[in-house]
Amino acid sequence: MTPAINIAKKAKIAFEIHSYTHDPSNQSYGLEASEKLGLAPEKVFKTLIVTVDTRELVVAIIPVSSMLSMKQIAKAAGGKKAEMANASDVERSTGYILGGVSPIGQKKRLKTFIDASAEDFATIFVSAGRRGLEIELSPQDLATLTDGKMVAICAE
Repeated sequence: MTPAINIAKKAKIAFEIHSYTHDPSNQSYGLEASEKLGLAPEKVFKTLIVTVDTRELVVAIIPVSSMLSMKQIAKAAGGKKAEMANASDVERSTGYILGGVSPIGQKKRLKTFIDASAEDFATIFVSAGRRGLEIELSPQDLATLTDGKMVAICAE
């Protein structure tokens, strides 16, 4: 069990766990999940950690088929500019390894923003906290579990 799964169980929300065998040579974790589970990439969301105005870490949850707009995530977080956080900061803050960062059950609670496209689906998939493990849940439950806000944060 991962912290993400334990929190989902404790919250008594409806969810399903999906697993696949992760290929260590594959660095595109989200697309790999989409392909191996036979899912549309628009329904599989990746968890990205960015630094806003070089001090605050925030979480961006976007479809694996999309690119994050640094301008839009910075604005959503109340800042002027954003950049990808460095790997050691991500792992230290979340308690998860890269490629297995779940938006749920992170060590440190960070401001979380979920791309508004998630609302187009009854359920979406996000990392369950380990490479090769996805949790399927409603976007509303994800927002509740993470205190996340739905906002347009993908690049056009």
